[in-house]
Amino acid sequence: MPRKTISRRAVLGFLAAGAFGLFVVREPIGALFAEDLSFEPMPGLPGFRQMAGGSISTGGSAAGTFGLFVGLDSADQADPRMEETVARIRSDMCPALYPSGVAEDDLVPVASFSDYNCPYCRVQTEKLAEIAKSGGIEVAWHELPLLGDASLTAARGALAAKRQGAYLAFHRRLMRAPFQTNAEYLKLLAKDIGVDREQFLADMQSDEVADELRRSRALARIFGFIGTPALVVGRTVIQGQVGDATIAKLIERERADGPVPGCTA
Repeated sequence: MPRKTISRRAVLGFLAAGAFGLFVVREPIGALFAEDLSFEPMPGLPGFRQMAGGSISTGGSAAGTFGLFVGLDSADQADPRMEETVARIRSDMCPALYPSGVAEDDLVPVASFSDYNCPYCRVQTEKLAEIAKSGGIEVAWHELPLLGDASLTAARGALAAKRQGAYLAFHRRLMRAPFQTNAEYLKLLAKDIGVDREQFLADMQSDEVADELRRSRALARIFGFIGTPALVVGRTVIQGQVGDATIAKLIERERADGPVPGCTA
């Protein structure tokens, strides 16, 4: 009998399915079928509210239980400046959440927290980028690498590229990469996009990039994010992937509700 062969595409599909199974999925059934927006107050955060989201990726097991702030614990415990950063940001949240400020026109501010190895982030960040192009929102992209060393390396690379005005180009390419990022790929990507290689490598290890990662982790702690993707749309906090119709409806609701309390210039 002829010997059967397995195509490269089939092997890659099998590996992708196995890797996908490492992620923890939380998808509240009510969020899938809800027709109207439903909010609850955000405990301890006056002026903010929360609503149910969908699927998330975390670094926990698939057994149905996981620790609070999975993926943040070890990094935060090793960072002596984390508690001070959390306290400082909690006292004045908006500059860290929306670094470009809150526009006074019809643009709705959105803070997006994502990990380059989170499959749900790839869908949601693409949608947000499309909406931003139309002028409906202004997105603050926050790196929240929770899924291991490859995620942290990718986040550092994106923030290093940001120092040379190439953040969105890096972000788009990293989100679309069909494999986990490593240092060699980042060097090739830097060359391809046209940033200065030596400056890029230095910035990856800089205190400035470390500070930006710390601020995003502090915000995640304050909002109680346990995975990615996560969003803050205006004053509304969402953990998990959100459908296109819900995002559109929420943006219109935030626009109608006016400026975010405490976040106006």
